[in-house]
Amino acid sequence: MKHALPVTRDQDFAAWYQAVISEADLAEESGVRGCMVIRPWGYGIWERIQALLDAEIKRTGHENCYFPLFIPLSYFEKEAEHVDGFAKEMAVVTHHRLIQQDGRLVPDPDAKLEEPLVVRPTSETVIGAAFSRWVQSWRDLPVLINQWANVVRWEMRTRMFLRTSEFLWQEGHTAHATEAEAREETLKMLEVYRAFAEDCLALPVIAGEKPENERFPGAVATYSIEAMMQDGKALQAGTSHFLGTTFSSAQNIRFQNSEGVQELAQTTSWGVSTRMIGGVIMVHGDDDGLRVPPRIAPHQIVIVPMLRDGPEDAAVLEYCAELLGALQALNAFREPVRVLLDRRPAKAAIKRWGWVKKGAPIIVEVGGRDVAGGNVSVLRRDRLYKADGKLDSAILSKADFISSAADMLTDIQATLHAEATGRLHGNIDRSIASIDALKAHFAASAKPGWAEVSWSKPTGDALEKVVQWLKSEKLTLRNVPLDAAPAEGACIFTGEPAVERVLVGRSY
Repeated sequence: MKHALPVTRDQDFAAWYQAVISEADLAEESGVRGCMVIRPWGYGIWERIQALLDAEIKRTGHENCYFPLFIPLSYFEKEAEHVDGFAKEMAVVTHHRLIQQDGRLVPDPDAKLEEPLVVRPTSETVIGAAFSRWVQSWRDLPVLINQWANVVRWEMRTRMFLRTSEFLWQEGHTAHATEAEAREETLKMLEVYRAFAEDCLALPVIAGEKPENERFPGAVATYSIEAMMQDGKALQAGTSHFLGTTFSSAQNIRFQNSEGVQELAQTTSWGVSTRMIGGVIMVHGDDDGLRVPPRIAPHQIVIVPMLRDGPEDAAVLEYCAELLGALQALNAFREPVRVLLDRRPAKAAIKRWGWVKKGAPIIVEVGGRDVAGGNVSVLRRDRLYKADGKLDSAILSKADFISSAADMLTDIQATLHAEATGRLHGNIDRSIASIDALKAHFAASAKPGWAEVSWSKPTGDALEKVVQWLKSEKLTLRNVPLDAAPAEGACIFTGEPAVERVLVGRSY
């Protein structure tokens, strides 16, 4: 069977991923290594992610604000572990003016900054400095804020959406009077991310705590949601961090408690990024392009008029306009249905396949014969082909399609989630009981999925030894699932009594 993309997932998954991004008009290279131009369809998906997640963030009591792109280097130097964790990734501004020299623009030696400025890799330090001004009394707590911004981490190996030097994200930051409140906040936002991924992105994930070696620099505990891509690799789709007093100590975030005693505030941070779009591509895409879950699709239904440059075109366009109005009056997922009438002067087949590659959930074609019969031709992106390999284009009466369109979108959302959920849980091996069996599992297949194994939670040198062995096998510890079964027997890495179970896999 011939497909719309030049390469299939089985032929070369990495090349397929890049082909989807290109053919679906999601993003393109910018001329700066690791930075991308996000095109309207890709940015439209990000806008939907923003809108839906922002509503959930505000529903949990947080307010949006904005902090500077440039952060004084001294802010990072106050917290040694944090600066060590980000030092190799920082982009630093050292001059504030350029001059012409030998026909070239170069930094002006006389315009060197007194203090270098770091281009925001994350905002714990600058927000901590603000919290130290805002928080004086227990009455000022909790502080619950979020910002939507861009950040820069100077990655050596980049891949669009998954790992870029500049990316878009939201980062939440909170300060609390007690450790219990801060830990509750950390897990609350982890659950917000889990529910958002499942309900809006149709992206099944496993929520859990990261092992010590995978913690965010400066965190006491880091939690993540992990998604499985179609090639069996893991993608960390979101993180939530309990920071304890690490940053409040460094940034002097102190408050007077109700008994008049000075205390350090307990802080958290949490975030998701445009990496989620990469996850949507690799979880839902097929050999014809992207499949966008309806809840995040910029256009949920696209109407493609089949025009012949003849006198019947006016009637076709009028029919399509009536259909557009009727569909826009519908609601799906408690929102008005988003519909586009594609009036571009191009052949219907070209437009159809363009929208197939973009992954529009429902594509409706209307020609002169459909107008005469009061029908529409409906293509669902979640099930493109019949068993015989032909396009599964259903002829429905216009009235029947209008009455069923909202339910159809709901069904597509559920179908994509069910497919991905089956793949996730069908590719986690929980029976592995030795390190040799673990090695054999990942050597036996090109798509081995993950393993969930007994874990003794080693620290220090014992943990480092495990990490180095995993690295030699190109494996990583993902997280300790919150809903994992109780640990039994010995840890397969250390032989010590197991205290929990941990996920192991290859990752992006």
